[in-house]
Amino acid sequence: MAKAGSAISGIDYALGAEVINDTETHTGTFIQIDFYESSTIDSIVSTNIIDDSFSGVSVDQGAHIAGYITSIKLQNGACIAYRI
Repeated sequence: MAKAGSAISGIDYALGAEVINDTETHTGTFIQIDFYESSTIDSIVSTNIIDDSFSGVSVDQGAHIAGYITSIKLQNGACIAYRI
C-alpha cells in the first residue's frame, strides 16, 4: 500500500482521486483514469493525447488511460480519476 505523498507510476496518491460512476462531466486535472468496470466513454479532454476522439469507445475493466486529462464523461461504467 502506498504511503501518503508517495508516487507510484507517476501518481501522487496524497493528491487524491475521484470515483466516477455516473454520466455527469467530471472536471479537474487528472494524470490517470483507471476503469474498475467495463465502461463506455462519452467524452474525454486531454492536452497531450493527440487523438481525442474517444466518444463511444468501450474500455475493459482494468484498462487505464494516462495523460494530462482535464475532463471525462462516461456513457456507462465506472472509473477512478487520479489528480495531479
